Amino acid sequence: MVISNARVCDANGERKADVRIEEGVLKEIGQNLKCSEMIDAKGAYFMPLLLDLNVRLQDGILNAKNIKALSDQALGGGVGHIVLNPDSNPAIDNEVALEFAQNSLGSLQGAKVDLMLNTLKEDATLSNIAILLKRGAAAPYMSTIAKNNLAIKIAEYVKMYNKTLFCKAEDNSLINNGVMLEGDVSSRLGLAGIPDLSEVLHVSRMIEIARHFKIRILFKSIASPRSIYLISQAKKDGVDVRCEVSLHHLIHADSSCENFNTTAKINPPLASQSDLKLLQKALKNKEIDTLTSLHQPSSLVNKEVAFYDAEYGSEAIENILALYYTKLVKSEMISMSELVKLTAVNTARSIGLEYGTFEIGSKVNALLFDVNETTLINNSQSLYNGETLDGKVVMTFQENKVSKF
Repeated sequence: MVISNARVCDANGERKADVRIEEGVLKEIGQNLKCSEMIDAKGAYFMPLLLDLNVRLQDGILNAKNIKALSDQALGGGVGHIVLNPDSNPAIDNEVALEFAQNSLGSLQGAKVDLMLNTLKEDATLSNIAILLKRGAAAPYMSTIAKNNLAIKIAEYVKMYNKTLFCKAEDNSLINNGVMLEGDVSSRLGLAGIPDLSEVLHVSRMIEIARHFKIRILFKSIASPRSIYLISQAKKDGVDVRCEVSLHHLIHADSSCENFNTTAKINPPLASQSDLKLLQKALKNKEIDTLTSLHQPSSLVNKEVAFYDAEYGSEAIENILALYYTKLVKSEMISMSELVKLTAVNTARSIGLEYGTFEIGSKVNALLFDVNETTLINNSQSLYNGETLDGKVVMTFQENKVSKF
């Protein structure tokens, strides 16, 4: 198979070229390549499939049906590999739940799915981290509701197994009653707020744990510019900490919650308008390491209720590449090659993989993204409902498997 007239884009940049694929392996990138099976890309991007490390299932329910639906949606959005958050029902904090979830992964036809393990059980005691890692969990996850003695034990396990700790920075005493960012908008709506200190305090705490134990931490879905500043300063000191931010927090501010719009009720809460601009500046300054769709789907019965009672979450993964392109690349916040670094190279490294560049002789995990096509979002559970996006995923290549959309 030869894909002609493509715009080949990976972490090293982009160039116009033809691509030859044989038996799921990248054989050649060049000019005027010929084959009996030709696909004219017509200038579409040929780029790596994306990875997303912050994804949840429908209503948080862990079962085979929901895993399959998520896998299929992700591939259609350009995501070839996802890592499920472990705070599901049941939570992935024991061997039975892990094996139950793993039994649902073998027959997937969409995106590859890996599983995080929750280092804390519901009663705030430690799960059996060593066993869960040995049995195939891709990464350990920790909320900073963990007390210091438990956080230190978790850090010791992370160091022992040379893993990246996926860390959600939050303060239990500050998030209990809040439903959105504490500020002018929450006051106007009469809703209990969550101060950004809830995140910042625990980012600072976990940076010091990372410094002491010399472990890697990926801070999940950061929403405060102050947190990003602290992480950036720690990097300069040689601390191996990284920062993930969701697309939503780069595009929408807390004003999206006006009129009690429950679609904008997400966790962490959307930032203020002034902080939104600082988050965008951090992206341009390369202070953000990874991006996520922060996909958290909920049934209408859990979202079309009073704001206080609504579940957290918004849907995005089935359109995520078109969203990234329209909102971030076309607006010139980042280039397409930088997008690959943020959604493929850096995300893959967080789970111990090297990925995001096209190497001759390597297995193909790629997609064709046509910027001349458009994507209409028709989903009431999306913050972007009703918008027409630039670009569409038209084909994916997962080794020998080719899918058309």
